[in-house]
Amino acid sequence: MKRIAFIGTGVMGGPMAINLLKAGFGVGVYTRTKEKAREAVSKGAVWHDDIPSCVEDAEAVITMVGYPKDVEEVYFGAGGIIENAPAGAYLIDMTTTSPALSRRIYDAAKKRGLHALDAPVSGGDIGANNATLSIMAGGDEEDFKACGEIFSALGKTAVYQGGAGSGQHTKMANQIAIAGTIAAVCEAITYAKAAGLSAESVLSSIGGGAAGSFQMTNMGPKMLSGDFGPGFYLKHFIKDMRIAAEESKKNGAELGVLKYVLSMYERLSDEGMDDMGTQALIKYYE
Repeated sequence: MKRIAFIGTGVMGGPMAINLLKAGFGVGVYTRTKEKAREAVSKGAVWHDDIPSCVEDAEAVITMVGYPKDVEEVYFGAGGIIENAPAGAYLIDMTTTSPALSRRIYDAAKKRGLHALDAPVSGGDIGANNATLSIMAGGDEEDFKACGEIFSALGKTAVYQGGAGSGQHTKMANQIAIAGTIAAVCEAITYAKAAGLSAESVLSSIGGGAAGSFQMTNMGPKMLSGDFGPGFYLKHFIKDMRIAAEESKKNGAELGVLKYVLSMYERLSDEGMDDMGTQALIKYYE
């Protein structure tokens, strides 16, 4: 596969499209706000004014949009991917969305001779820029294997998780783990300050031990410096946690930490912080 259509070139999608270009793929792009595709186009991507023209000769279509409603629109809306992608194309939704929606896309794609994978990612803007994302995929295993070169251009790990929707369920587990970890980093910083310690010194000490994590190493310093720019939007993390909470309820799993962290983020959202990064959780403690 050499011709890829990329739908959604925001904070994550833009760098991902550029990494595909670096790997030698031909990339066509479409996003609702053309300015967001400017950098990818400057690197060689071809801009399209709509989805049908973007996907018409694509061997693979990658979507990286914001919310489940956006996924539904680009796949099933008028002029959407399902009705316009050429037979045999691989449809790879890398948005974090509902497992049920991923299964619906899979079923609709199958009827039209298309190959659908749900393949959400973890790693934030850092992983997107450095092509070190962790990719978790659901769908047919042979389709996952066929897209190996694409995944290699975007991430350092790509793991097949099972049938349609399994990638999304795995991403929910990922977000649940992050929720607890980032709250723990905030509490460690809050405790250190209350004890009269240098929070910077504390993080440098404990970050190299058993308490170390991606969140501590990357988000901790941002919390301390007041850098709340979005590597991953607070509003999108809320969306993910809500999906996880809904799915856990369906499956009979009681997840108290997830519920509590979600409530903290929802309070920040109510205070107008939606477009900040997830590290803004420290503001709840302040």
